[in-house]
Amino acid sequence: MIATLFDIEGYWVQIKDGNTLFSQLYIRHYSCYQYSDKRRQQYGYRNRFLVLGPGEKQALLSVDGNAAFGWRKFIDKSGQQGVNCAFFRNESTVKSSFLILEAEKFAWRRWPRERLYTYVNPAAIKSSNPGYCFQKAGWVKCGFTGGGLLILEKLPVSDQ
Repeated sequence: MIATLFDIEGYWVQIKDGNTLFSQLYIRHYSCYQYSDKRRQQYGYRNRFLVLGPGEKQALLSVDGNAAFGWRKFIDKSGQQGVNCAFFRNESTVKSSFLILEAEKFAWRRWPRERLYTYVNPAAIKSSNPGYCFQKAGWVKCGFTGGGLLILEKLPVSDQ
């Protein structure tokens, strides 16, 4: 019955930005922006669960509710082009690299042949190899932002 209610593919369900489970996973992510006025904690603030910001976006939640992935296509001030992994959080037992590969399918269905990219803050995570789960999924390091964030990318497979 659930398959008729949601678009389920593999491990992900496509949802709307503003979903409370999606938002709760984001709040536990190191990149979560904390507003000084604490608006995310204010009951009644109508946008308190929105996560992905302006632009075209795609929110994915794992079928068990323990992982979230947010894609966003926007004009990036850093000059990066393509579709941005705005955030990814995995609290499930499923390997992150597998979840990333599954999420890529959604992005490339919506934005065919677009470059995928993400930022990782090496100073904010415990790993000695920042972005390792993305690298296991075939992403490559391609530089750093002026602020020191690692940029990883995955290019679409060329049509032959």
